[in-house]
Amino acid sequence: MNGEHVHEGDATPYGRLPQPVRDPLALPLDFEAFYLGHQELFHDYAHIQLGSRSDAQDVVHAVFLDILTSWDELLQAGNFEQRAWAIVRRTVDERLESEGRGPAFVSTVLGAARDKLSLMESRTGLYEAIAALPPRQFDVIVLRHLLGYPPSRIAWFMGLNERTVDYHGRKAKERLRVQLGLPADTKKGERT
Repeated sequence: MNGEHVHEGDATPYGRLPQPVRDPLALPLDFEAFYLGHQELFHDYAHIQLGSRSDAQDVVHAVFLDILTSWDELLQAGNFEQRAWAIVRRTVDERLESEGRGPAFVSTVLGAARDKLSLMESRTGLYEAIAALPPRQFDVIVLRHLLGYPPSRIAWFMGLNERTVDYHGRKAKERLRVQLGLPADTKKGERT
């Protein structure tokens, strides 16, 4: 530039140079920890529902902004994990509704889920049946069998006891079995 020094904010042929961020945002430390502990799971859930990584990123960004906006209120209200999960579900559902479509997990996980979901040789109606499950049963099936999270992590994430997660998983499997017309499992004592 002809030996001239350009300083931040000075005019250039293309306009002004952008001002760098001088101070990072002052986020509550516990919020940062919450973000680090939950963003991957929130993103995985949003991605499987929306079918697009970029859509999932947009939704998860909105989720964390919503959580940050009401951070103190959420901390004081109790059932923090369940309330945060409710924000994730609501934001994903609103996005799907605004786009006039249902969950995209059918096409998103079809290839990966073939090995994990060995309920029957023909998968006709399986994903639709999963989509029709009640919310907690749906979440447990998606988080456990489609995303591969262990019951302990699901329990922590959903703010439930691990035995309650197992209960919802068993009820969901039974509902799917009945809906798909599969025979009852005659093996006793096996639980997943």
